[in-house]
Amino acid sequence: MQNRREFLKHMPSLAGLVASLPALAQTVLPARKSIILRSSWQTENIGDIAHTPGVLTLLEKYLPEVEVRLWPSNVGNGVEEMLRRRFPNLIILKTPQEKAKAIADCVFMLHGSGPSLVGRKEIEQWNQTGKPYGIYGITWPGVYGFPDDRWAFNPADVELISKARFAYFRDSVSLEFARSKGVNCPIMEFTPDGAFAVDVCDDSSADTFLKQHGLETGQFLCVIPQYRFSPWWELPQKKQSVNPRKHARNEQMKEQDNRPIRDAIIAVVRQTPLKILLVPENETQVRIGKEMLYDPLPDDVKAKVVWRDHYWLTDEAVSTYRRSAGLFGIEMHSPIMCIAHGIPAIVCRFEEQTSKGAMWKDIGLEEWLFDLDVPGDVSRIVPVVLAMAKDPKAAREKAAKAKQVVEQRMRETIAVVKRNV
Repeated sequence: MQNRREFLKHMPSLAGLVASLPALAQTVLPARKSIILRSSWQTENIGDIAHTPGVLTLLEKYLPEVEVRLWPSNVGNGVEEMLRRRFPNLIILKTPQEKAKAIADCVFMLHGSGPSLVGRKEIEQWNQTGKPYGIYGITWPGVYGFPDDRWAFNPADVELISKARFAYFRDSVSLEFARSKGVNCPIMEFTPDGAFAVDVCDDSSADTFLKQHGLETGQFLCVIPQYRFSPWWELPQKKQSVNPRKHARNEQMKEQDNRPIRDAIIAVVRQTPLKILLVPENETQVRIGKEMLYDPLPDDVKAKVVWRDHYWLTDEAVSTYRRSAGLFGIEMHSPIMCIAHGIPAIVCRFEEQTSKGAMWKDIGLEEWLFDLDVPGDVSRIVPVVLAMAKDPKAAREKAAKAKQVVEQRMRETIAVVKRNV
């Protein structure tokens, strides 16, 4: 009886406690923080697409308590659907109203990886709120051009980057250039391109294509061609006129640049059991691959080479690269996606491109980086490609070491992002 009376005596207070739980929860549990990720620069290049899912993966892994709202330039052409398959809860800002609300709601803006300070306009807009922002993995100034204008930069960038909580550059050359131009951010360091964290995949499409063309896992190398300047004017959606100076430079250099890649293809086919898959990193390279690599090949070599005759998205590319024995060519982000998954990758560069190629040295892969304007480098391309093809175990070990360097640096730098959000 005594126990029953004690229980009844406390009933009102228990009932009151239960009734107060929702309010208590609201006062105790902090509101979820939201941030803006400024990214997604274009859809005609699987590397520019890869920046976004790469950084989203890092944020998902290391800042799971934070809501991310993506402010894109372009997520058309199937990219939005690809992102939603991997990140079903992702908020994508599309309308002016959604963007204005995000500026009001969010506590931080993160400028994602890219070829330059692409989101300058949005950083300027955000800066007016007085709320903090950071820059994660860009090349700067990032001008694709002739030697006399490659290092031109917008003076406004100096102040914008300096005001960031942190500015991470994806190559050491950009970092030193920024310092030399007076950029003075509290934290200025190197971090690998966010695309190194990309894990989107489309195994079904990759397997179907490979089966159709007789390509078996681990028994083919991927190869990418390129001109000095991507001829974006060939793509109707770009609405660009032909640039006479760039077109002339392309015509002048296209054989010199792609011949060593073609020679490496011939050597691999004739000296190893591997096949070759010609792939595009950007949409213009579908045609370039046929013109510069496939059509000129000897018939005995061409029989073991597959030309991919249509563009693809990052998820199918990643799944394909993961099934390959490696990659070589005149591009940057397909090699990044390969190393991200422990697949060997060789990068060839030239003067007109930005300094992003230096990141291969920054992660310990200088032996797999070649300058097509340096004859000594060009002469080593075929032997190094053959070495990668003939000793896959050693090549994968080399790729794995670089991957470890990347992952360690990303853990360190994303921790700084977390502290500032």
